[in-house]
Amino acid sequence: MNDADPVLAKVRKLLAKAEDPAATPAEAEIYTAKATQLIAQHGLADALREAATDGSAVVDRQVRLDPPYAVDKADLLGVVAYRLGCRAVRLTDRRGGAKEVTLHVFGHRSDLDRVELLFTSLLLQAVRDLARTPVPRRQHAAAYRRSWLAGFTGAVSQRLRAAEERASAAAEADFRQAGLSTALVLADRSAEVGRALETAYPTVSHARPRHLSGDGGHAGWAAGHRADLGDGRLDRRRADQLR
Repeated sequence: MNDADPVLAKVRKLLAKAEDPAATPAEAEIYTAKATQLIAQHGLADALREAATDGSAVVDRQVRLDPPYAVDKADLLGVVAYRLGCRAVRLTDRRGGAKEVTLHVFGHRSDLDRVELLFTSLLLQAVRDLARTPVPRRQHAAAYRRSWLAGFTGAVSQRLRAAEERASAAAEADFRQAGLSTALVLADRSAEVGRALETAYPTVSHARPRHLSGDGGHAGWAAGHRADLGDGRLDRRRADQLR
């Protein structure tokens, strides 16, 4: 993450406050909401600046996901990465008898910073909501929680797609003033990321769909729709940042 960026430094401080055990649930929600608002400012504003200066190189980061539910956390990170213009490959290491899951994420630096921060915020919200959700009787706890996380991830994916589409539409006028098109700029950035991933993993394949047995999907979906992504402020704040 870019330690010299004052906005990202402020986001890290807000997330640290939200994670503080001394924070009340209401305070944690305020800190998290403010962090997601600041994250939104880095999206199309960075894309416009980089496009106007002949772009930026695609970089990559490897993120190790800790148990429990490492695969489910990797799914959430993968969705956030994809919706914010990045691509990811999941790596599994079974050496030593323990299963280690790492996500290798490719993207432009500004997008990777957004992914890292938003994933941290969402994972914090998911863990807190899941801890407050009782497992129904006669349900296997791990199966229920995996399905809950899958529902949460699905809702986040749907909302992020809509938010990015709104932000692109809101910023179109600013791009036109710079002689650019949001659709073309984003398509070019996506193509660059895809080429970087294919160069690193020329034989990568898609994972098989997972079949989960728990009944927590509906509760997780509802929690994902409650999670704070900066909805309703995303397009306005990005447009203000561009101006």
